[in-house]
Amino acid sequence: MGTSISRTTNVIVNVFLIVLVLLCLLPIVLVLSVSFTDETSLLNQGYSFFPGKFSIEPYRFLMETNLSGILNAYKITIFNTVVGTLLTLLMVALYAYPLSRRDLKYNNFFTFFLYFTMLFGGGMVPWYLVCTQVLGLKDSIWAMILPSIFNGFFVFVMRTFYKSTIPIEVLESAKIDGAGEYRIFFQLVLPLSLPAIATIAIFTAVGFWNDYWLPLMLINDPKLSNLQYMIYRIMTNIQAIREYSQDASGIATSLANAPSEGIRMAMAMITMGPIVLIYPFLQKYFVKGLTIGAIKG
Repeated sequence: MGTSISRTTNVIVNVFLIVLVLLCLLPIVLVLSVSFTDETSLLNQGYSFFPGKFSIEPYRFLMETNLSGILNAYKITIFNTVVGTLLTLLMVALYAYPLSRRDLKYNNFFTFFLYFTMLFGGGMVPWYLVCTQVLGLKDSIWAMILPSIFNGFFVFVMRTFYKSTIPIEVLESAKIDGAGEYRIFFQLVLPLSLPAIATIAIFTAVGFWNDYWLPLMLINDPKLSNLQYMIYRIMTNIQAIREYSQDASGIATSLANAPSEGIRMAMAMITMGPIVLIYPFLQKYFVKGLTIGAIKG
């Protein structure tokens, strides 16, 4: 009976997971289908998983009119994602490690300071003034990195991982052998923390890749636009030209007649590809790091 129940449960779980995977994949399939659908067919028939009339016009339009802009936005986005993720991991790991140590003199103060900033913020206007007037981040590549390199929630996850996974006896034995604090941290603690680091890296990388808020607030130079902000600018420009298309001519006319829905979906497909490739490389660490970091507070 135990074997029968186990098999039944296994079948139910697998069916549930298959359905869940299909529900996650169907929107992507729909976006892909719409990106290859003729604009007229799309307006007449609506969205469909099977293109009513196949067309590569959205991709051709993007390649002909904005190929250099897309490549530049890719470079900006990749730089922001890689550098921002590395800096975030470093900041989070360095802050969480002392909090996990019982011998830190002001442990409660630094923990409360972190927790307080998670609950209360200064508001958008003070934040903007600090970024532009104090830090001078306006129209800078660092404007899309520095305001987001610290996350209090990730610090608590990392602290819990340190406490529940790395025995204090290991650290004490390293001290007896003559290792200093930095050597213990970088050569002993970090290698043992790969599951938590990989988990935080995934969430952080996706956040930097999909960020459009910081460019919207702090970037005016089109050469510094990332992929998400470029999508916003493209769609805004097309909509504005369509509204005034009665006086348009030449390139403006081609923009006014551009397949806006197809372009939006094509840009979504172009931008989502690389970030999806991160998961297979970090998948083996993901579940372990996420569950261990959630066991204790």
